[in-house]
Amino acid sequence: MAKPKKKNIIALECTVCKKRNYTEYKNINVKEKREKTKYCRSCLTHTKHVEVKMK
Repeated sequence: MAKPKKKNIIALECTVCKKRNYTEYKNINVKEKREKTKYCRSCLTHTKHVEVKMK
């Protein structure tokens, strides 16, 4: 029998407009919050996106 995967689904939220534009998988064992520069469709520019929990 296969082992269960150790991944969670997280959302990436824009720091400017606070919209959740992207979802990604994250390993459960990693404690640091993810932070990436991604394109925001609401702001129409590249902004910093930070990890938040999915609702």
